[in-house]
Amino acid sequence: MASTKPGQRKLQILQALASMLEQPKGEKITTAALAARLDVSEAALYRHFASKAQMFEGLIEFIESSVFGLINQIAEKEQGGIDQAHAVLQMLLGFAANNPGMTRVLIGDALVNEDERLQLRMNQFYDKVELACKQSLRLAVTQGHGQEADVAARASLLVAYVVGRWHRYAKSGFRHNPAEGTALQISLLLAA
Repeated sequence: MASTKPGQRKLQILQALASMLEQPKGEKITTAALAARLDVSEAALYRHFASKAQMFEGLIEFIESSVFGLINQIAEKEQGGIDQAHAVLQMLLGFAANNPGMTRVLIGDALVNEDERLQLRMNQFYDKVELACKQSLRLAVTQGHGQEADVAARASLLVAYVVGRWHRYAKSGFRHNPAEGTALQISLLLAA
């Protein structure tokens, strides 16, 4: 451990935690099991994180920065509101497919019996994703697709669709890819 830089060790801890979350059985992760996986003491974990909740916050920060960074890129790249919304949904489903452990954080599975503020933070994440969908749908309305009165309901429906696909993926033991076969479904959801 002495040869590992502090920032690097912190990243290793988060990567190990995410890897443990990829286990289909979804058992509760303890700091003892995490420390054993890294071949360090629990005290070594606590030199980098004050609590297990802080470790989960690190994963949530990764999710937020990745997802919202990609949403911003999509908004810059895609001129059409419908195209933006479609790309955002595909990205959210692809993110989960590429990060199975993070999917358990996204749906709150990994946060059961953890600090309540973690689930509150994920709820804020959903709200921000829904806001991004609303922005794309409002742009679509200005381009002649849909009606302003439907924007909030449609955005809520889109987020519920994504969360449902994430749940199915996690509950299937990561066998049902959340992004597979969704192009037509998303097109139907976005049809005006």
